[in-house]
Amino acid sequence: MMNIPLKRRTLLRAGALGLAGACLPSLLPAWARSGTQGLTAGASPLTGEDIHLHVGHSRFTVGGRSGHAVTLNGVLPAPLIRLREGQKVRLHVHNGLEEDTSIHWHGLILPFHMDGVPGISFPGIAPKSVFTYEFPVKQSGTYWYHSHSGLQEQQGHYGPLVIDPKDADPVHYDREHVIVLSDWTFLHPHKILEKVKQEGGYFNRQRQTVFGGLAGDDPEERMTPMERFAWGRMRMDPTDISDVTGSIYTYLINGHGPEENWTGLFRPGERVRLRFINASAMTIFNVRIPGLPLTIVQADGQNVKPVETDEFQISVAETYDVIVTPTEAQAHTIVAESIDRSGLTRATLAPRLGMEAPVPPLRPRPTLSMRDMGMGSMDHGSMDHSGHGASSPVKIGVGVDMVAAMPVDRTADRPLGLENEPHRVLTYHQLTPLTPFADMRPPTRRIDIHLTGNMERFMWSFDGQKLNEGLEPIRLARNERVRVRLINNSMMNHPIHIHGHFFELVTGMPGGNPVKHTVNVMPGGTASFDLTADAPGDWAFHCHLLYHMHAGMMNVVKIRPLDDIAAASPSPEDHSGHGAHAPPAAEAHGAHHGHHAMTGDDA
Repeated sequence: MMNIPLKRRTLLRAGALGLAGACLPSLLPAWARSGTQGLTAGASPLTGEDIHLHVGHSRFTVGGRSGHAVTLNGVLPAPLIRLREGQKVRLHVHNGLEEDTSIHWHGLILPFHMDGVPGISFPGIAPKSVFTYEFPVKQSGTYWYHSHSGLQEQQGHYGPLVIDPKDADPVHYDREHVIVLSDWTFLHPHKILEKVKQEGGYFNRQRQTVFGGLAGDDPEERMTPMERFAWGRMRMDPTDISDVTGSIYTYLINGHGPEENWTGLFRPGERVRLRFINASAMTIFNVRIPGLPLTIVQADGQNVKPVETDEFQISVAETYDVIVTPTEAQAHTIVAESIDRSGLTRATLAPRLGMEAPVPPLRPRPTLSMRDMGMGSMDHGSMDHSGHGASSPVKIGVGVDMVAAMPVDRTADRPLGLENEPHRVLTYHQLTPLTPFADMRPPTRRIDIHLTGNMERFMWSFDGQKLNEGLEPIRLARNERVRVRLINNSMMNHPIHIHGHFFELVTGMPGGNPVKHTVNVMPGGTASFDLTADAPGDWAFHCHLLYHMHAGMMNVVKIRPLDDIAAASPSPEDHSGHGAHAPPAAEAHGAHHGHHAMTGDDA
């Protein structure tokens, strides 16, 4: 039974164009085509020491409509790059656009001037020119790559990257599939930005209504009149969960919309490794495969001790590797539901092409709670509705419309919207590294960074300052060990990513802290990570929601002293920042971040 809310017009258009026909494969790489056997020899990944990528314009078709895309080698998603730990690689990027472009190798450990962020680590790739990235491959795991120029990532400029370990892989599997999740829109990304700046919640078509409290199993039904009154008095919308929603997005799996039903094959009894990558611009997904337990074996490319669950939330820019073992010759639906439940996409695992399983309907959309408002575990009756957070160094102003009064560590929480699901749901506290982090030193100081914004004006920042407002860079001494505490003073989730490093997400669990490059900081909550500043250079540090980053929630981490080679490379201060997401960080005056000496309590 098909319960996806497909539009009649879409179906008619799909039929007229022969949607399932031959117009699609020309824009899909072999590994992403429906009916694939997985990453076998026929998947045609790009391998070797010299790899060429051509950035250009293409037409992309989904749901019977066609629109303009920015692609690599003419396909969307971009080609799968497959490397081996220990090799060297030269990636030649040919820019066929009329504007600058770039590629950032997300999660890779490399020299900072190969990291690919215009205005910070290199000048960008000028139109009709070629840039060669060259670096040794020092790690293994599941990663991805994408543009860091303008809003090209929203237009299709992203692809998967898999690195095989030089020794035996501790994860045993018989077959593997790459699952790239993304969000596609026919609306130009600059128009999206214009709309959200003109009106907060512009794309939210699920706002709270008077009748919401009577709507069956809707979470609003559980909201008391006093809580509804409190939200109204604060002029806050408890349904404002995603800035850009299914009202304009088509959610994709490997470049296929839900109607196209991407299908990956298996033989019953096989251990199938699914490499999930969230390459979306703005969409956090909840992922499940009804009827199949999911064993998480890797997070952000780092092996973890296997943990079985029934559903996990994957924030933008995160990756999870999952083992499933379907034993019967039947189809299973992969469900990826947007966090705000404004839409979903699906794919199928099946023994043969053409099979499909029931698609569960969208669940009732979630609503925010007082905990998401930064009130910790307080009930609304005892909270400070002003939300001024008297002890916070961040003040309410034009660019900051909320300060969490009592933010608490939420890394043990079930993700937003999955709090009351009857089945198992993955939390960060369940992730245990397979190999302990190499640096066991305790951090010597703590840096507090506030995630701030004005949701109505769509202004996003760190500590109340945008990157182009002279935000002071985060300066670290080489090999320094620091704890970074992220304090989310907004009602939005923020996936925070640091380039060129992994960090230990502080969970305090006995098995050790998981090692990641991106952490999703829940609304009104905190998350802390310990970082070893062992990679000299200038590194981007930002929210990975594309429009949040573009609006200013971004900074630069400067690690000094540099190596001789890095010091001899063009300094980012020498560049004009061609096509960067935001103007390069100025050498601002005056420290702005909260710095604290570590105490025994902190550690």
